[in-house]
Amino acid sequence: MKSEDTLFVGGPLDGRVLPVLLGPTGHPPKTYRVPVPDAAGGPPTVLVYRRVEASRTKRLGLPRGWKYEYDPEGGHGGGPRWPWSKPHRAPGAAPDATPGTGADAADE
Repeated sequence: MKSEDTLFVGGPLDGRVLPVLLGPTGHPPKTYRVPVPDAAGGPPTVLVYRRVEASRTKRLGLPRGWKYEYDPEGGHGGGPRWPWSKPHRAPGAAPDATPGTGADAADE
């Protein structure tokens, strides 16, 4: 597999250039997760980095290289969004409405 030296910006890996495996399209993955073991033997902490464009070409405006920026929240990584998909909620967020609670306007 091919790899590309990619710059990491922000967080504990700030300023490091690490080799990242490229996918079948020749691009690195959109999110890069780095598990960091806990010193006390607990569950590892996962650092999340998001892929962003390093620069663009002048003439066509195509991306020229990639870099990873630290995402301190480490939320959902995206993925395909279809029109019929449910919207993403923040982890631990309460749902908008609970079924079976409250009166409906048709019940009155």
